[in-house]
This record gives sequence, structure tokens and C-alpha cells, in this order.
Amino acid sequence: MLLPHPNGIVIHPEAEIGPNCLLFQQVTLGVGDRGAPKIGGHVDIGAGAKILGAVTIGRHARIGANAVVLNDVPDGATAVGVPARVIPN
Repeated sequence: MLLPHPNGIVIHPEAEIGPNCLLFQQVTLGVGDRGAPKIGGHVDIGAGAKILGAVTIGRHARIGANAVVLNDVPDGATAVGVPARVIPN
């Protein structure tokens, strides 16, 4: 995992993070009603993004800055917005 600017990063102890992930500053991986997030390998998470609950982020996915992810993101997809939605690559 690469943390180029590790200020304010919050990772719940039950969250799972795959290999070679990139997390920028102010990222939150938090628990929800059903559990903690699972992040696949080679995922890039932009500054200020929040991934909340028992969601799965697929391998090679990208999460935009300040996105709030409440649903699963498939492999290789890009999710942006509040709440986050998958956009075409």
C-alpha cells in the first residue's frame, strides 16, 4: 500500500486492503451496518474519498476525490460523486 500524503487517513481494523493500493490524504475506510469494506489489488483512492460499509472495490478500480462509496464497484471501473456512481471508462 502506498500512502503519499498520510494525513488524516482512517482505516477501520476490519477493512481489507489488497496489494499495491494507493490511498491519498483524508481517505476513510469505515464500517457500516453490515461490515467493513474490502479493497481489491491495485486500487487508486483519491483524496477525501469515503468508502463506507460492507462494499467491495474490484481490482484496478479508481475512486475519485471526495467520492462517497456506498455500493460495490466492479473490477477496472471508476466511481465518482456523492453518492458515488460508476462512470464509463
